[in-house]
Amino acid sequence: MATSLKIDDALKERVQQLANDRKRSAHGLMLEAIEQYVQREEARESFQREALASWAAYKETGRHLTLEEVSDWLDAWGTADEKPVPECHE
Repeated sequence: MATSLKIDDALKERVQQLANDRKRSAHGLMLEAIEQYVQREEARESFQREALASWAAYKETGRHLTLEEVSDWLDAWGTADEKPVPECHE
C-alpha cells in the first residue's frame, strides 16, 4: 500500500541529514520511526485497558495487595530470601 506523507521543508531536511549520518535512506528512517511510534502507542493502549480491567476487578471483589507487600516481594527478587508471589486478599 502506497501512502503519501507531506512534511515541511525543515523537517524533511532534518530527516535527510539524520539518514545521511546513519548511512540509511530517509524512507527507511521514517518507516522505522512510524513503526516505533505505533508499537509504543499500542503498548500504551494495552496498558490502559489492563489498568481499567484491574480497577474494575478490584471494585467488584476488593481483592488487592498493598504497596508494602509488593515492595517486600520485589526487594527479595534475586536474593537468597526470594519469596513466592504474595496472595491477593480483601
